[in-house]
Amino acid sequence: MIRPARLTDAPAISQLIVLAMGNLAGKFANSTDEAKILSLFERFVSQTGNQYSYENILVWDEQAEVCGMIIAYDGAELDKLRKPFLEYTRSQLGFTGQPEDETQSGEFYIDCLSVNPRHQGKGFAKKLIKALFDRAAELGHQTVGLLVSKGNDKAKKLYTGLGFGLKGEKELLGGFHYHLQYPVLNDPPQNQLP
Repeated sequence: MIRPARLTDAPAISQLIVLAMGNLAGKFANSTDEAKILSLFERFVSQTGNQYSYENILVWDEQAEVCGMIIAYDGAELDKLRKPFLEYTRSQLGFTGQPEDETQSGEFYIDCLSVNPRHQGKGFAKKLIKALFDRAAELGHQTVGLLVSKGNDKAKKLYTGLGFGLKGEKELLGGFHYHLQYPVLNDPPQNQLP
């Protein structure tokens, strides 16, 4: 079942974030040590008022296990939500990068989507995305956007198959991505979340 994330989900969610981000997670942690990288994301998932906060996450929960998650927030809030994370990674971990703006005002931005490899192929990613469309509509957003790494054809196919269209290309910390958007209809939401 899909539900809003809880504080207690932080350890499982941090593993899914690192899985989705790949090498980018290590860049933020300024480390290749998996424990340090996981600790960084668990710290921020557990807090409020940042881009990785449990407040911005929906999870797929099956038999009390977080099998997948999706993080999304108002693109107009990017600077405010990113600030605590960047301040911490710079002052405590030595991160020196300057991430480009990955979203903008007018877009409900999918920052991260991940499904545990043991649960892939069951349609969880599609269901999480569709639940996010409903959440975006409930919050009054008309556009959902995201970045897909160039070369990740499987992910690009998933999103375009759900109705996302290519809007351009963006660079983020040395990686090149497709910028995709989905127009949220103003129909009543199909999946009501608590």
